[in-house]
Amino acid sequence: MPSIIPSILDNDFYKFTMQQGVIRLFPNAQARYAFINRGKHSFPPGFAEALRQAVDELAGLKLTREEKVFFARTCPYLDPVYLDFLEGYRYQPQEVHIEQNGDQLKVEVQGHWYRTILWEVPLMSLICELYYRLKGLQRISNKEVREVTRKKIENYRQLGVTVAEFGTRRRHSYEVQNQVVDALKTYGDGSFVGTSNVHLAMLKQTRPIGTHAHEWFMFHAARYGFKMANAMALQHWVEVYRGDLGIALSDTYTTNVFFQQFDKMFSKLFDGVRHDSGDPLHFADQVIAHYQQMGIDPLSKTITFSDGLNYEKVAKIADYCRGRIGMSFGIGTSLTNDVGLPAMNIVLKMTEANPGNEEWTEVVKLSDEHGKYTGNPEMIQLAKTILNIHE
Repeated sequence: MPSIIPSILDNDFYKFTMQQGVIRLFPNAQARYAFINRGKHSFPPGFAEALRQAVDELAGLKLTREEKVFFARTCPYLDPVYLDFLEGYRYQPQEVHIEQNGDQLKVEVQGHWYRTILWEVPLMSLICELYYRLKGLQRISNKEVREVTRKKIENYRQLGVTVAEFGTRRRHSYEVQNQVVDALKTYGDGSFVGTSNVHLAMLKQTRPIGTHAHEWFMFHAARYGFKMANAMALQHWVEVYRGDLGIALSDTYTTNVFFQQFDKMFSKLFDGVRHDSGDPLHFADQVIAHYQQMGIDPLSKTITFSDGLNYEKVAKIADYCRGRIGMSFGIGTSLTNDVGLPAMNIVLKMTEANPGNEEWTEVVKLSDEHGKYTGNPEMIQLAKTILNIHE
């Protein structure tokens, strides 16, 4: 049976952009990740064995010549040395530990950060696809998936907003995401701008979209401390990408803390910021006020909204922001897992980092929404104390 994951590029774009940064700046760093079952899903008997087999099959994936040419042409900021590395990269399944106790699943990853950084997205995709498959849950047809997607992108186009597809991690299946991106490309002219999935971007001849994720900032806290994490993470991103990939993620240690450190230099260097937790309208006010305070026209900057979006949320945000600041929307699960079944609520997050021949340090994420906090409660409290975060 062919692998459920068809290509090494069947992953989110920001994993590859971060991987290049890690190779260049932190080649000795190690990382640990753990699966978090936010939705309290019950996994059927034999799930761990099926996941183990699917993970083992990933060892056979490798970057093809055609894929390498696509990446080099589409993303000139990925240098030839990195692309040569990626050509030689192979998943090492022994980095992934899987076990099942009753109906609960435990998945952990450990290894060099430059290697393990690629595991999160395919692991989550596999967990979702196998969950629906082994539970025997029937979804709507491909024709219906395309029709649902067509209606959505036509509605977004009428709103006059740009939309990228961000749904790889919690997709119902590869086949559903393939149909969704194809329908977005077919019916979304003028609104659909690309997908975070590099494999599908190549397949459908659209743009891969993304910059960096929370783990970039979480690692920097382990390496430089909580107070320096945002500034060092941004500084290193600029060193690697020199102005490309300029959307900064703002909520790893709350947006309030981020903007204390997002000074005029960073505010001018980065094209905008990404919203991933908390009230989007309050966030928009905060961002606009920040740019105005810096003497920067907010209309020259962009907010990329990406937090659990659907049409109603997008319409509300677009109405609120229009004429005040640039905006774009990254929509995930509501596109790739709207198939007549409940969508899964799962994550796989970095839990510890070893910056290189040093001790392991626990890492945390302090989103603007408490339900999205990740990490040991004691370390979360320490971070809040150091960063002077009050409830």
